[in-house]
Amino acid sequence: MEQQTEFFTVTDEQGKEIQCEIIMTFESEEFGKSYVVYQVVGDESGEYYAAAFNPEDGDEGRLFEIESDLEWDFVEEVLESYLEENGLDEVEEEETEEESEEE
Repeated sequence: MEQQTEFFTVTDEQGKEIQCEIIMTFESEEFGKSYVVYQVVGDESGEYYAAAFNPEDGDEGRLFEIESDLEWDFVEEVLESYLEENGLDEVEEEETEEESEEE
């Protein structure tokens, strides 16, 4: 079954809009948060970004920084499992912390 590609737009600190492709979303009972993993459209580095979000915010949501190394480890494990199951590239070891941005 083919998965539909979804996108969202973030606005950086300079007011520039950046289109992002959603790779996956998931929830954590342990941290009590929802997460989005995404890639910047047109960025050829293949880098993955992750942020927490509130799904109840709808289309006007905000992204929140992932706060701890433990939380980052959890997000990376989920992403690595997802990529492995789908035959996609491995996650780079370098963590990328996302500053809070508006969707």
